[in-house]
Order: sequence, then structure tokens, then C-alpha cells
Amino acid sequence: MAVHSEQRRGFANPWRIIGWSAAVAAILLPAVAMQFTREVNWTPFDFIFAIVMIGGTGLLFELAVRGSRSWSYRAAIGIALAAGFLTIWVNLAVGIIGDEDNPANLMFFALVGFAIVASLIARFRASAMLWAMAATAVGQLGIASYALSQGMFLPPLVTVLFTVMWSASALLFRQVARGRDAESQ
Repeated sequence: MAVHSEQRRGFANPWRIIGWSAAVAAILLPAVAMQFTREVNWTPFDFIFAIVMIGGTGLLFELAVRGSRSWSYRAAIGIALAAGFLTIWVNLAVGIIGDEDNPANLMFFALVGFAIVASLIARFRASAMLWAMAATAVGQLGIASYALSQGMFLPPLVTVLFTVMWSASALLFRQVARGRDAESQ
């Protein structure tokens, strides 16, 4: 029995179907909620932004999965993408320092920008990505230190969560770079 070319390329992969279905559900959830409550009030721009953020993150993860057979590399990319996504999403939704209008929150956008530029410079090689993600973790702590020194409120859990995510990504890239993964990049 011949396998369809779509199945050979991974289009019938159940994880792919689950992942993209979850992305669509996350985008549609506010539209459904708006039918039942006034607490959720998204504009067309909010939906476009969600599609770009969620779809873009999913697409980048797909490219990483296709580009490496290493589970550690895939996990490292996934964690880094999740950290960047959540940093932007939380920052825009409610703000990390104070509210979403606090100009100090621009530091977090710069941090994610740094992670992107550092990853491009590293050309997504594990041996260089570990330093890019480690530097991003240090940057996360630097922002927290600055905010606290200026008397700004920064939820400690947010700092810990994002620092741990960036650091976990760095450690997984280190594992791949040292060849300690069953399938190296």
C-alpha cells in the first residue's frame, strides 16, 4: 500500500494536527467569549495580532522541528519561542512592570529583540545558541535588577519564570552542542 506524499512529509502527524488545532482554538476563544461577556472586547486588530503572534510562533517551531532531529534542540527552540511569546503577550496585555502603558516595559521588547538578533547571528547553531539564550537570561535578571533599583514593582514570579525558561533553553542547547543528545543537530 502506497503512503501518500503528504503523510511522508509529516502532514498527517497527529502532533501537528493537535498543535495547529490548539492554535486555532486559542485564536477563536476570545470570539466565542465575546458572545457571552462584555469583559472580553477584542478589536479586529487584536485578532490580527493574535494570528500573527500565534501563527508565527507555530511556524517558527515547525521550521525548527523540520530542521533538526534532535529532541533537545527542538525542546530548546520550543522553550525559547514560548519565553519570547509569553514575554510579548503578557507585556502587551497587562504589562510586566506596572501596567501595559509603563515605558519601562519597552525593556522586555528589547530583550526579545536581542534574543532574535542573537539567534540570527548564531545561525541557530546549538553551540552559539546556548550563549544567546544564556545572555538573554542574564538580560532578564538585569531588567529585574534595574526595575527594583528604580523602585518599580516587578512580580518576582515573572522574573523567575522567564529566567528559568531562557536558562533551560540554554542548557538544552549546551546538551546538543556537547553531543549528549541521541540525535545531534
